[in-house]
Amino acid sequence: MSNAVAHADAHGHAVHHPQLQHHFDTMQQQKEASTLGMWLFLLTEVLFFGGIFFAYMLYRLWYFDAFAEASRDLDLMLGGFNTVVLIGSSLTMAFAVRSAQTGSSSGTVRWLILTMILGAVFLGVKVVEYSHKFEVGHVPGPNFHSTSQWAAQEQIFYSLYFTMTGLHAVHMIVGIAILAYITLKAAQGKYSESYHTPVEMTGLYWHFVDLVWIYLFPLLYLVERHN
Repeated sequence: MSNAVAHADAHGHAVHHPQLQHHFDTMQQQKEASTLGMWLFLLTEVLFFGGIFFAYMLYRLWYFDAFAEASRDLDLMLGGFNTVVLIGSSLTMAFAVRSAQTGSSSGTVRWLILTMILGAVFLGVKVVEYSHKFEVGHVPGPNFHSTSQWAAQEQIFYSLYFTMTGLHAVHMIVGIAILAYITLKAAQGKYSESYHTPVEMTGLYWHFVDLVWIYLFPLLYLVERHN
């Protein structure tokens, strides 16, 4: 009998899973605590983004014509492409979670890498969009340029555009960093059918970030596009 088993028997407990933290009794309890913690964190993120979304909607009601004019200057094709990319990344993330649940380390690694690639593509497209805004003078500040009669109000739109998409991009960068760490651990065989909570929690975070963009895209890119 091993020392671990002898120690467990002496205290009347079963042998602990190697990934079970000392302050939890079971793996299920540990997973439930992790899930609750992640949902609470995401709730704070909803409150965080919710305030910004509220500010946007308020200014949009006040200066609708200016916002519609500025929105038409955004690249709808690039925004639409990025939307498809992020929806695709949610799919690959779901496959990564499923692979982890079935104990397929190679599958988990493969799908996580593909998710990171899609995330990087999204960020690359945003760099292209941001670069264009600098080139045409659509960055709020002393060098802002617009021939519209609502130039002052358009600056408010672009201030919110850069704030909202910039914060979203920061969350994407953080997500990719977390995915890289999780991928490394998956490649080392740290996850199995009995322990894959980190992959699932990362998936929840990634899906949330994708969902934020699903709201950002129509709010920013589709203001009065039929005109």
